[in-house]
Amino acid sequence: MDLKNIRNPQFLKALNEKQLEALAQSIREFLIHQIAETGGHLSSNLGIVELTIALHKVFDSPSDKLVFDVGHQTYVHKILTGRADQFESLRQHQGLSGFQKRSESSHDVWEAGHASTALSAALAFAVTRDLNQKDYHVVAIIGDGAFGGGMTLEAINHLASLNKRLILILNDNNMSISATSGPISKLFDTLRTSDSYVSVKSDLKKSLSHLKQGDRVIKSLSNIKGVVKKTVIKQSYLSELGVDYFGPIDGHNFKELLHVLEAVRHKDGPVIVHVQTKKGKGYHPTESDFNGSWHGVSSFDVDTGRPKAKVPDNYLNWSSCVANTVLELAESDQRIVAITPAMTIGSGLEEFRNKYPDRFFDTGITEEHAATFAAGLALSGKRPFLALYSTFLQRAYDQINHDITRLNVPVLIGVDRSGIVGEDGDTHQGVFDVGILRPLPNIIIAQGKDYQETRNLIYTALHLDGPFALRYPRGSTLIGANAAFEMIEVGSWDNLNQIKQPKAIIIGYGPQIEKVLQKVLVNDLPYLVVNARFIKPLDKVLLKTLVNYQVPIFTYEEEMLSGGLSSAILEYFNDEKLTAQLIRVGIKDQYVEHGSIAELKKALAIDLNSFFSLINDYIMEE
Repeated sequence: MDLKNIRNPQFLKALNEKQLEALAQSIREFLIHQIAETGGHLSSNLGIVELTIALHKVFDSPSDKLVFDVGHQTYVHKILTGRADQFESLRQHQGLSGFQKRSESSHDVWEAGHASTALSAALAFAVTRDLNQKDYHVVAIIGDGAFGGGMTLEAINHLASLNKRLILILNDNNMSISATSGPISKLFDTLRTSDSYVSVKSDLKKSLSHLKQGDRVIKSLSNIKGVVKKTVIKQSYLSELGVDYFGPIDGHNFKELLHVLEAVRHKDGPVIVHVQTKKGKGYHPTESDFNGSWHGVSSFDVDTGRPKAKVPDNYLNWSSCVANTVLELAESDQRIVAITPAMTIGSGLEEFRNKYPDRFFDTGITEEHAATFAAGLALSGKRPFLALYSTFLQRAYDQINHDITRLNVPVLIGVDRSGIVGEDGDTHQGVFDVGILRPLPNIIIAQGKDYQETRNLIYTALHLDGPFALRYPRGSTLIGANAAFEMIEVGSWDNLNQIKQPKAIIIGYGPQIEKVLQKVLVNDLPYLVVNARFIKPLDKVLLKTLVNYQVPIFTYEEEMLSGGLSSAILEYFNDEKLTAQLIRVGIKDQYVEHGSIAELKKALAIDLNSFFSLINDYIMEE
């Protein structure tokens, strides 16, 4: 079958199990070769092939609502709903999104780039169905990593109280991005391996070999609920919620999947179907990946599994640079601990975890808990490093506000993937954190322009007695010589070049201001370049000096203009009654879609060429 000829899932209704298995193999091969070209989320999609096919065979999308938790696991769903012919543009600018996208297809009923939202949305769809006296199924598909997230547990509690007809598919692969941890994960381990489960699973297989009626399948499966309650979970929340639990079943076995899904679709009330899958199934490098390295990938060679783009030996990704510096300082400071909400690999904290396991805490997909946990550690005399992607920091705003900045405790928040991140699109662009954090009292916000300045900012932060947010982008940086650490005066900016009579002043921060400087120096431009390494507090002394030049001042930001550095400067100028020509360059009132970082910057007119063209045109008009 040519997958690119698929227009909707209806063709699945006529396929037998053997044909479904052939289709699954074709989809896996298609995904491996397509993602090898474009990059994307590979392991999660390889693991959900049979489950997605079975869901579309049993249910009738888009009339029935399939709500995927974190849309990066929907590549198979996209193929079955007629988008295989667009995969060459996957995650490319103005191409196919790497997540569910309502504007792409009526089959995409929900959009999410953050975990644990699906059940809340699905419950809303079920409530709306009943209020409108309609008759359709609502199915939420949630991974075991996200199952322990606060929103999912809150939604399960609400679901049980409303007793709505809804099917929750627990896609259990013992992974989130990397391996899951904690007692909920251990609960699933026990379910998979208990003698009672094995016995019931054997009975299930015998029943499925001859059963035709769904209610008999349900009766057989329902026995597991009693087994779980008596011998495995005992009095845990799953056994007491009043939500029927079925499984675990083999998520790669069409016979089991189809019989169980057909059975539960006829059941009233809420149902949890526990499906066990293997993340990365069908491709050796992904099947043997237990660290999450193949969760999201750039383009790679299918035969070797090696990335096509090689990072030079003298470069290191920013996450590892920051994590390695924290590790280096932790060797001489026993107070330093590291915290991550399920992003050990992405945040570069593997070495910290391996060297100091007692001082490392992976809290699972729980950004809110991680932030308050960090505050409690700080109050207890520790110096926590809390590694959060900018996009996930948004989820912990209340805890940062209420528990960290209000209490004025020394937590170093590593704001990873700040700025435009590229292909993951509008749910992941790290462009809001400055505007979110800047209004909070007590917090310091900074970003280094290079490797050594970033190391010194970390050193400074861990020697202060209050909250400190350190931003750093996606991508890599040139590794310096690991010079001796130096304290940086809080709120101090730096003139990067000395021009006595500049025709313009440029203020920016982070690696982009270093690029601005290089362009100014190479082209011998009469512009004064200022490194505003502290976004909060401002260097008010230097700002007054800059105003005295009486030349246009350009701010250059890769974030939202609203609430950003230039907003802070405008507020200061207004309060101090200072008059200056301030031209602000940054992201206006919009979400940033997916595409390469270079393409997106150009489209937003915040690339270097657009920025300098603006300055040159402005100067010429003067």
